[in-house]
Amino acid sequence: MSAEAARQRRLLERLEGDGLDGLLVSDLTNVRYLTGYVGSNAIALISDRTSSLITDSRYAVSAREQAQGVDVAIGRRELLGELAGVMEKLSDGARIGVEADDLTLSRHERISTALERFAIVPTTGVVEDLRVVKDDAELDALRTSAAITDEALRVVAAGEFVGRVEREVAWEIEHALREAGAERASFDAIVAAGPRGARPHAVPSDELIPDDTLLVVDMGAVWQGYCSDMTRTFVLGSPPPDLVEAYRVCHRAQQAALAQARPGIEASALDAVARDEIDRGGMGEAFGHGVGHGVGLDVHERPGVRSEGRETIRAGMAITIEPGIYLEGVGGVRIEDLVLVTDGAPEVISKFPIADPPA
Repeated sequence: MSAEAARQRRLLERLEGDGLDGLLVSDLTNVRYLTGYVGSNAIALISDRTSSLITDSRYAVSAREQAQGVDVAIGRRELLGELAGVMEKLSDGARIGVEADDLTLSRHERISTALERFAIVPTTGVVEDLRVVKDDAELDALRTSAAITDEALRVVAAGEFVGRVEREVAWEIEHALREAGAERASFDAIVAAGPRGARPHAVPSDELIPDDTLLVVDMGAVWQGYCSDMTRTFVLGSPPPDLVEAYRVCHRAQQAALAQARPGIEASALDAVARDEIDRGGMGEAFGHGVGHGVGLDVHERPGVRSEGRETIRAGMAITIEPGIYLEGVGGVRIEDLVLVTDGAPEVISKFPIADPPA
């Protein structure tokens, strides 16, 4: 059985428990997860009577090559005309879920009109509930994606950072990721030196990277659809004492949270491990975002590891551990590893070395 077919079986078990006869999957990431299809236009129907992938003629050949565990139907680009025919095997009044978070009001109305003999039921997070715990194929893909990121940063970091333009380093990262085997970058790389490092999502600038400061580099790869995400902060020369202390505190917080990334801890409690350490260092006001997030087919997905996070961490989850300290006008530090949660110690799959705190 393919990984996709096994995921469809798990989905059907969930649908039965929810009193649904099928699910129309319109979110393309969820379509890929369940069927293997990679393209820009599709709807999947997963039910115990029939399962189909509907796409248009642009993807006829590739969809038949990619799709697992479903019949492939080719329709017009809007797809709804073909949908009614695909669902002929389902009984009148069958309860069919739709992905409420993905549908516009107008498309929901068109689906309801096209499928008027069925009961259309809005759902939220049904497939995402399955995606949050990774299967073996996903874990292997994540490990490869992380290894590509490690190799790309190794190539880029072998050169000199000081005196280079941030944007040029970001371009080199993009090139190095592809040379190392990535399909693409999982997001635009962040390269931020000195005061710009105090912006968590800084856009690389045309500024030269100075000496005697910290340089934040945040990057990731995509391999077989799966993302990686890693941040390293480089110590350039002799940074000022407040940045040195920020690095020390952030490093302690990251290591403390890594040690607690185990099954059974609530996401908010894991966030608190790092947050409390930063508070003790007197820099709590400089740490605003959550300590991490899930990673998979999307670079940011469940669980959200933040102060308001209510999910319990489980074996098989892939999460980042990334506390940061941002001193406006001075600089910033963020240290991020991608972690696979296991029944024992966490498996850290970001292998590029973390710099020791400056003396």
